[in-house]
Amino acid sequence: MPKSLQEYIASFDQRSDLIWPKPPAPKPLKATPFVKPLPGIRAVVWAIYGTLLRIDGGRLQHLHPQPLRMQIALQKTIEEFHMWHSMSRKPGAPWEYMQQQYKRMVDEELLKRTSHRGEMREIDSTIVWAKLIDRLIRNEYQYDKGVYGELGDFAEKVAYFFHANLQGVAATDNVVEILRQVSQGGMRQGIIDDGQSFTPAQLLRALQQQSPVHSLSEFISPTALAISSDVQVRKPSPSLFAAGFTPLIRTGIEPQSILYVSHRVDEDLAVARQSGVRTALYAADTVCCQVTPAQLRDPETKPDRLLTDLRQIRQILDI
Repeated sequence: MPKSLQEYIASFDQRSDLIWPKPPAPKPLKATPFVKPLPGIRAVVWAIYGTLLRIDGGRLQHLHPQPLRMQIALQKTIEEFHMWHSMSRKPGAPWEYMQQQYKRMVDEELLKRTSHRGEMREIDSTIVWAKLIDRLIRNEYQYDKGVYGELGDFAEKVAYFFHANLQGVAATDNVVEILRQVSQGGMRQGIIDDGQSFTPAQLLRALQQQSPVHSLSEFISPTALAISSDVQVRKPSPSLFAAGFTPLIRTGIEPQSILYVSHRVDEDLAVARQSGVRTALYAADTVCCQVTPAQLRDPETKPDRLLTDLRQIRQILDI
């Protein structure tokens, strides 16, 4: 029986031949926290990358700005899944040819229309890799379906492997403790972020490396999980935020009783405010945290609270 994505990710623990990149250590930001209790909060919605998970640049990349990162990730992916023998013989290194094909697929996905005019299209990495693998299959490429499953399942595993080698992630310090305490405080939790179908499994794995966790549902309401690849638009598209907030509102939680936590203002908190929710800026890393003094003064963008340590959420929620 094919491995689930979670089982596939866990299987790497038995291998000593893989070296994964690590996220850079955070560079502390000079900021004064504002953690006065916010009364009436009934739900907390989180950004993942850059908030719950440390990752370089604070976001998941499809095309990394550092060429060496792309080269290494593509080389490892080609080697891991034995793709080279079915690739067209072109001048140059295999990764260079694969990068040309990969970038073309990414560009094609970006050109597709969104269901809401003016919103930003998200790329589904699984679809990109499924198209690349399908081309290889036409050239007699074979893979073990007993391990990886059908094409869609296999492509998702390849997408995870590629991205895991492109950008390392790690759980933010004390995040499992924080998520558990928020749940124990009687509050629902959700997620709104740019991510891929493998993102929940990647988050769970990072949490498990910090503390025993069996399922994301221990903390996160499955109906309040809005990932950009599922919604097909990325931040700052309003429909992505609506996909995360609406399920909570339908249960009777008023928008002003929802707190959204992220490390960015323009694409995240400022847009979330338009839905009537409260906002908190996580300002712990000079690279990831994207905010200007003007944004902190402007009533249209100013977050309701500012954290320099995620543990300060307990003071905001008074738990």
